[in-house]
Amino acid sequence: MTQTIAVVNQKGGVGKTTTAVSLSGALALTEHRVLLVDLDPQGNATSGVWPDRGLLKPPTVYEALLEGAPAADACRPTALPFLSLLPGHPDLVGAELDLIGRESRETCLRSALQAVAESFDYVLVDCPPSLGLLTLNALVAADAALIPLQCEYYALEGLAQLTKTLDLVRARANPRLGIEGIVFTMFDGRTSLAGQVRGEVERYFKEHLFGTVIPRSVRLTEAPSHGRTIVQYDLRSPGAVAYLELAKEVLSRDEARTRTGARSLTPSA
Repeated sequence: MTQTIAVVNQKGGVGKTTTAVSLSGALALTEHRVLLVDLDPQGNATSGVWPDRGLLKPPTVYEALLEGAPAADACRPTALPFLSLLPGHPDLVGAELDLIGRESRETCLRSALQAVAESFDYVLVDCPPSLGLLTLNALVAADAALIPLQCEYYALEGLAQLTKTLDLVRARANPRLGIEGIVFTMFDGRTSLAGQVRGEVERYFKEHLFGTVIPRSVRLTEAPSHGRTIVQYDLRSPGAVAYLELAKEVLSRDEARTRTGARSLTPSA
């Protein structure tokens, strides 16, 4: 059964796209069929797996989302076996306005993905750094949200806002939406702030936290410039090892949920 995961955080610069791309690559390396959907107008997820984004021709996710193009025609295989890409496009920057006047505007992505979902074990959606209509489309299409979190001063405030948004989506549009988990990114355990933030997140969201922590890594920042995931670029680097461990946790959690039929929905009090 396909698992659709929205990689989401309304704050930019927290490792969201790095997580979407790197986790997609790690899952593909375990021979799970993965589709990476680039819903961010910046198109960084596309660049992260496609060496020359400028050569990509329509259809892209924009045409699949807004013009009724078959998503199957927009999906491309990548250089990594088992990993496919539904590429982004700069025109997505105007998609919010294009969607406003449409009926069922929050379900456009879900409708587009229905025809291809069964071809994949995992669909990972890289969301924009906002809580607008594109992110709403991703959350309505998803089974769960995966939240990358940087240990910084405003992390808890943003996380609280995001969980409220998840509650609203669950109540109004997608009752199956759960929390896949929260993963600390760009983590530097040498700083006291990182320890403080981690402690606070554990206090309120402990059941959702992944055990894996993604460290700061030069290799992680270098990989996208080569159009390769970290598992292709440097499999032995700390970043690659961390994302492989995260993939194992995702697989383990999903196997457990398949057995029990349950997915955690709300933070612990």
